[in-house]
Order: sequence, then C-alpha cells, then structure tokens
Amino acid sequence: MSVSLARISCHEVRLAPQRICRRAFLNIRHNSNTVVSEAEQQNLTWPEYLEIRKSKRKWETAATIPACILGLMGGLAYFGSLESDSTKPIMGLDPLFFYSGCTVSCMGLGYLIGPAIGAAGWRMTHRRAMNLIEAKDRRFHQHIVKNRVDPTAQSATNPVPDFYGEKIGSLHQYRQWLRDQARFRRKARFAEE
Repeated sequence: MSVSLARISCHEVRLAPQRICRRAFLNIRHNSNTVVSEAEQQNLTWPEYLEIRKSKRKWETAATIPACILGLMGGLAYFGSLESDSTKPIMGLDPLFFYSGCTVSCMGLGYLIGPAIGAAGWRMTHRRAMNLIEAKDRRFHQHIVKNRVDPTAQSATNPVPDFYGEKIGSLHQYRQWLRDQARFRRKARFAEE
C-alpha cells in the first residue's frame, strides 16, 4: 500500500516507521464530496448513462415484486389472525370485506415502498459514480424539460406521450420520444386551427 507524499504532513515524519505508516494511512483525505469536473463528465457517455438509468429502473421493479408479496403476507398474517364477529360491522362493512380491503392495502403499500427500496439498493451499489450520474441526470432532465410539450393541449384523443421521459432507456428511445413530442405538437396545433 503506497501513500502519496503530498498527502502526508511534514510533522508526521518520525523515526518509528510503523507509526508513520499508520498515521499516514489515517491522514489520507477522501475526496468524495468534490465537484465533478468537466473532464470527468466526459467519461460517462449518453449511451452509458441511459444504460445505467435502465438498470436503475430494473432494480426498482425487481424490488417492487418482493415488497408487494411481503406486504400481502404481512397483511394476511395480521388481519387473518384477528377475531371478528360477523354480526358487528366495521365502519358499516362486513368484517371479512373490511379485513380483505386492509390486506390488499398492505400489498399496495408494498407496491409504493418497493421502488424506494430498489433505488436505495441501486444507489448503494453505484456509490463511486454517483456524482457523475447525478450530473448527467440533471443534464438529461434539462433536455426533457426543454423538449417536452405543453400538457394543456392534451385531450382524450391526443394524450401527452411520456411527459417525464421515464421510459427512455437508449438513444433510439430518446429519438423516438422526440418524434412523439413533435407529433403531439403538430396534432395539437392543427386541432386548434
């Protein structure tokens, strides 16, 4: 393990070599909170970024399925073990229907929490490149905001196509998204005339 001499302060040089190595190792500055330079941003190309974005979405989906199952099982375990009297309604409903609704809502809660768990897991595995990814994320969302259509012109026959650009996972899909936005603009403009 070598430590650059620029990071060792001069007052640490002593006669005991083990002590120097230990102190030098403890005095290493970790540059995790530095600003991403323009040269580093060039290292992450758009196809790589879109592939990373697609993998994040897969992680979120993969975490949603077990979270739904766990929510359903938890709801079944809790509400299935409650004793109920069928002659006494709960909030005007039969207890069986009420507890069934509560069990399904536990599954819905798992559906809502699953993507957050998946995103947290994905962020933990991609910690090193997070500054690059977040910088590219900001640029991507600036492109989306600049190129997306005005949603006030939508109708039942002409809905807005993927307003937030969530389904973009490659350059081909981004170009298709741009074409869909242009098509929506044309339809909305000709519908007004």
